[in-house]
Amino acid sequence: MALPRTHHTSFTPNEIEYIAGNEKIYIIPKVKFAKMNFIQGKIGPFQPPLSIEVPTWLALLLKKNDKCTIVCPDWLNVGKQEEEEKNEEFSKLPFHYMELSQMLLETASDDIPNAEQIRKLLKDLRETRQAKSRAGLDVLDDKWLGMNNLSLMEINEIRPFFTRAFNEMRKLNSNQSSDQPQASSQTF
Repeated sequence: MALPRTHHTSFTPNEIEYIAGNEKIYIIPKVKFAKMNFIQGKIGPFQPPLSIEVPTWLALLLKKNDKCTIVCPDWLNVGKQEEEEKNEEFSKLPFHYMELSQMLLETASDDIPNAEQIRKLLKDLRETRQAKSRAGLDVLDDKWLGMNNLSLMEINEIRPFFTRAFNEMRKLNSNQSSDQPQASSQTF
C-alpha cells in the first residue's frame, strides 16, 4: 500500500493489530489438547475446565473453531471510561488495548459481559484520550513530550505530527540561539 511520506515511519493499523496478537490472554478450553509446539515456544497442555494463558492470536483461532471460551480481561470493563474522565493523566491500560478490545469484541463478544455497552464506552474512551493527546501537543516544546500510558496505536497516530512539529521547533530554537550575540570573554 502506498503511504504518504509522513507515514513511512509509522506502522499501519493492520501491522499494529498483528503485533498485538502476541499479547497473552486467558482462555478456558472446551476440548483436551496436548502441548502445542510453536516457534515462540510450547503452549499447553489444555485441560478443560482449567484456564490457560495463550497468545491472543491462538485464543481467537480456537474461539472461531468453538474450541474455547475467552476469559474477559479485567481492564475490559465498564469502569475504565469513568476513570479516564476523572483523571488529567492517561489511565493505565494495556499497550495494545485498542487492538485487543477490537479483536475480542469482533470474535468473542459472547464471552464479554455487556459487550454492546463496552463498545460504546470504548468509543467514548478513545475520544477522551484523543482530546488529552491534543491537549498534550498544545504544550509541546523542543526538549520532550511527557505523555505516559499511551497505547501503540495512539503513539502511532500522533507520531507524524509530533515528529514534524518537534523538528521545526528545534530548527527555530537553534536559529534563535545563533542570532543572539555571543558574550565576550575579554576582561577589562
